[in-house]
Amino acid sequence: MRFEDTIIAISTPPGYGGLGIVRLSGQDSLRIAQSFFQPLRSKKNIPPRRPILGKIYHPQEKCFFEEALLTYFPAPKTYTREDMVEISCHGSPLLLEEVIRLGVEAGARLARPGEFTLRAYLNGRLDILQAEAVLDLIKATSLHQARISFQQLEGSLSRTFRSVREELVDLLSWLETNIEFPEEEVKITSEQIKEILTSLIDHLQTLIQSYALGKTFSEGVQLAIIGRANVGKSTLFNALCGEERAIVTALPGTTRDYLEEKVLIKNSVFRLVDTAGLSQPSHPAEKEGLRRTQQRAQQAEGLLLVIDASEELTSEDRHLLNSFKEKPKIIVLNKIDRPQKVSAMEIKRQFSGNVVVPISALKGTHLEQLKEKIHKLFVPQKDFGQEVILHQRQKVLLEQIKSGLEKTLHLLQENYSEEHLSEEIRQILPAVNELLGEIRNEEILENIFNQFCIGK
Repeated sequence: MRFEDTIIAISTPPGYGGLGIVRLSGQDSLRIAQSFFQPLRSKKNIPPRRPILGKIYHPQEKCFFEEALLTYFPAPKTYTREDMVEISCHGSPLLLEEVIRLGVEAGARLARPGEFTLRAYLNGRLDILQAEAVLDLIKATSLHQARISFQQLEGSLSRTFRSVREELVDLLSWLETNIEFPEEEVKITSEQIKEILTSLIDHLQTLIQSYALGKTFSEGVQLAIIGRANVGKSTLFNALCGEERAIVTALPGTTRDYLEEKVLIKNSVFRLVDTAGLSQPSHPAEKEGLRRTQQRAQQAEGLLLVIDASEELTSEDRHLLNSFKEKPKIIVLNKIDRPQKVSAMEIKRQFSGNVVVPISALKGTHLEQLKEKIHKLFVPQKDFGQEVILHQRQKVLLEQIKSGLEKTLHLLQENYSEEHLSEEIRQILPAVNELLGEIRNEEILENIFNQFCIGK
């Protein structure tokens, strides 16, 4: 596939910096760049892959206004498999925008979000899984996620899924051989079919389960900090965030709305939500805050339930401790820097089955122990091997494929004919091809590439 037009965009983040890069891709990239770039040393031909020092010329003003480096990358050994040019300037938004304007005047078109990577995908440079890995690498929130994304960019996940498809195609070929040439001695047995299907189902189940871990790397696990008013929820929120994010006062009910912040604990992202105190509201704003707190607590994947250790347990504390029984939670026994009127042992005795961590959010006492418990309880600890699924799209398609394989296995166990088994596997293959991006769903493509920044 070949695109007729040439696109241009700024590829560095917005704002001021020491360096800014303008990128072009398309068959006219070099011609367009040369319309406003003049090498310091006269060159008839721009050598490939060698930065050339020069100046940016303004045709209307008939003057030079910037020094820059131009690097020309001829097709097909480029990111998009098209001719590409990168112009490195000083990182002034004004200068970069002017270079873009000159490029557009010379015949380029402003790139859409993710269009460079979209061209790389459509030109066969990347498959859809690798394109998703590019976005994951750009947005990585931890080094662990970056390492996983880089491996997938290099094709590790693509090889895994292609291996699944090859096994299915081989199985289908064996079944077709049995159907078309029943007199042949070399045949696949029901036991062999069962073994292949069971192995594939187990493999897919492991990949599907890895999404829970992948989500902690990419999106983060949402944890709601709940408790009655003035037990130190906002102080704990600030301590885990490592900054004064929430307002803290001695007056109860300071937090009337919720605050949300991402924090990195070990190699996983958590979305902490500081909520209003769960107590009897005396003001319309407090009533709304209470409603939002209850909603956030229900939606969260886990809870940090804060108890004031310097006071006796109240009816509100007991109500909270008896609520959310099905929700994973840690009971945080706060304010242990003061004389204690309730102990961790007492909480464990009265409310068994809960993880209890005594801390002082104000002093930072046992904060690291709390982080250890958070990571242990809310992040899947199972070793999924090298591959971890980071996208719901991938998970949903894997579940469809696994469901089809389970149906095929059921048909086998019910002694259905090989024609039925063969037809069921044929119906699975489109989902595998969509997973690899070999069946192009325009809505899915638009959703993926619109998440990219312009210039990538």
